[in-house]
Amino acid sequence: MPVTIHDRHRWDVSPKEAIALQHDLAGHVITTEPLPLESIRLVGGVDVSVKNGVSRAAVVVLRFPALDVVEIKKAGRPTPFPYVPGLLSFREGAVVLDAMRQLESPPDVFIFDGQGIAHPRRIGIASHIGLFIDVPTVGCAKSRLTGRHDTPGIDKGNWVPLVDHGDTVGVVLRTRTNVKPVYVSVGHRATLDTARDLVLRCTTCYRLPETTRAADHAAAIP
Repeated sequence: MPVTIHDRHRWDVSPKEAIALQHDLAGHVITTEPLPLESIRLVGGVDVSVKNGVSRAAVVVLRFPALDVVEIKKAGRPTPFPYVPGLLSFREGAVVLDAMRQLESPPDVFIFDGQGIAHPRRIGIASHIGLFIDVPTVGCAKSRLTGRHDTPGIDKGNWVPLVDHGDTVGVVLRTRTNVKPVYVSVGHRATLDTARDLVLRCTTCYRLPETTRAADHAAAIP
């Protein structure tokens, strides 16, 4: 079955309208639904590149746990929204959904190159698109958007909580020994423990999970 898209709102909105939508949508994000890793057969990676006013999304489907690529879908459109910190999903969401609509082998879970609830309004792109597709999603970002944390140990698998205003919104996870960590958070319909475990299982000998590496390569604009 193809991915079902639930159009929760239009995308051509002002930054003020976008913030209001985030406040409303954040209350619908589910962060207490364990992700049954043993039942996952396909995992998706999502990334977007923006260059010269054009946005290109790539959604890559990999077998799990083997991590070989099954399918790659791409979409492009003029970049519809200005760069505003915290409003990435309004810049990238529509083109991501364009790519997802093409999938012939929809994955059981998506890992986004971006934030889940580790966001000032608790709704980064992984959470936002998770609500549109109602499929488990995880955010795995290369940098911190919000919150504070200690430094995790240097070994692969070490992690510390990412805390924002008293809420644990994610983890800072070492995916490769003595290499800069990544920021993992729940997107939608997952728990933090299973999100962290999934990212580790999708990581081989590089800092980023294979889902992100494959999607980043596919989304690149020459």
